[in-house]
Amino acid sequence: MDFWENLWGTIWFFFWTFAIISYFFALFGVIVDLFRDRQLSGWAKAVWFLALFFVPFLTVLIYVIARGKGMAERSSKESREYQAQTDQYIRTVAGTGSGATEEITRAKALLDAGTITPAEFDALKSKALSSSSYME
Repeated sequence: MDFWENLWGTIWFFFWTFAIISYFFALFGVIVDLFRDRQLSGWAKAVWFLALFFVPFLTVLIYVIARGKGMAERSSKESREYQAQTDQYIRTVAGTGSGATEEITRAKALLDAGTITPAEFDALKSKALSSSSYME
């Protein structure tokens, strides 16, 4: 074997590897979309699965052409729902007024209003700072 045969063999190997990996991504995308689609009946899903089993490449191609827009819409909708859930979770976990900074700010406002003395402010500040060091 000479250099050019090795080069072309390597190029074809990478081409076919890329094609096969791309096909499997598309196949799993179709399977995930079948489970995600709530408007498609169970019988229609079964027919698509049988077609995927017997004629996989052609079925993936037809599915992406026929239902590609719906695939994108369902994927986008699910991403927005996950993002909203994540944002809601972050808001509940982060909360407000639970950190040492917030406690010190409230104590400073009380000190400025004359409600507490500087000694009481120092005590509240040291208590807030000591309790936050356990959290970290």
